[in-house]
Amino acid sequence: MKSATPATPGKPRLTTSAMIASIASEGQRTKPAPFGHALVELARNRPEVVGLTADLGKYTDLHIFAKQFPDRYYQMGMAEQLLFGAASGLAAEGFMPFATTYAVFASRRAYDFIHQTIAEEDRNVKIACALPGLTSGYGPSHQAAEDLALFRAIPNMTVIDPCDAHEIEQIVPAIAAHKGPVYMRLLRGQVPLVLDEYNYRFELGKASLIRDGQDVLIISSGIMTMRALETTKVLADDKVDAAVLHVPTVKPLDHEAILREASKPGRLVVVAENHSVIGGLGEAVAALLLRSGVHPAFRQIALPDEFLAAGALPTLHDRYGISTAEVARQIKGWLR
Repeated sequence: MKSATPATPGKPRLTTSAMIASIASEGQRTKPAPFGHALVELARNRPEVVGLTADLGKYTDLHIFAKQFPDRYYQMGMAEQLLFGAASGLAAEGFMPFATTYAVFASRRAYDFIHQTIAEEDRNVKIACALPGLTSGYGPSHQAAEDLALFRAIPNMTVIDPCDAHEIEQIVPAIAAHKGPVYMRLLRGQVPLVLDEYNYRFELGKASLIRDGQDVLIISSGIMTMRALETTKVLADDKVDAAVLHVPTVKPLDHEAILREASKPGRLVVVAENHSVIGGLGEAVAALLLRSGVHPAFRQIALPDEFLAAGALPTLHDRYGISTAEVARQIKGWLR
């Protein structure tokens, strides 16, 4: 079907307003379904690994696992509370369930079931949830801007916000080696490749200084580390030397690395996250700094405390200040 409005000559037509919009920039290197393929590799030698989903196997990349291990795959239908209750029961019997859905459904519809049947019982369930933060243009019903705040508040829960495909491939075996419940934000489909250029290795509970710099320290998680690294190149044009500390494990927080980097004198500290300004990485870092008596110049880049609009992702990322151009613009303003 032809578009009613022809695209402007020379300007790419925006096609990212769909629910499963890609977060990759035009021409960026990507890798398909890193979670699904990593889970298959893990499951080859771990017969206790099972996969569960609530009608979203294709949209959480769990269909890759389902094709390889159909007898270890459970489609629970559109019933997220049942999904996590069943995952808890399987864990109690010695299985290691990887339960997938969208982040909004895990954090809102099924929160009490995760809290009571998984976290309180310290069950070995891995919760992998797609569409974290603002990675969908479908409006508040599918935008999980509060998931990190909600899961950080649950005792026993480890919370992870990966940056790219390279990291997701390493996280899957790492959380399998960790006994206990884990909430992992999931990037699905064609996932950008970024951190392999920096010889990065994921380690559960550890932050990693990806790039050092003298003027600004950007502390980030998830896709905002990708944005932060892109921002350092923009800032370099203005002779601003920026460091990037990647914090994929939001809970437990790597206190030692954050305090070490934030204590270095003369640097503006900016926390950048794809999450509400309330209750995520920014407030966790701010509380740590205050409790520890470290008081750098501090700013937050995060989603506002409001229900977000629907639309094309590039437009929304600009509007809410988490695109590369907007991150750079805000930091330049704070440095004046």
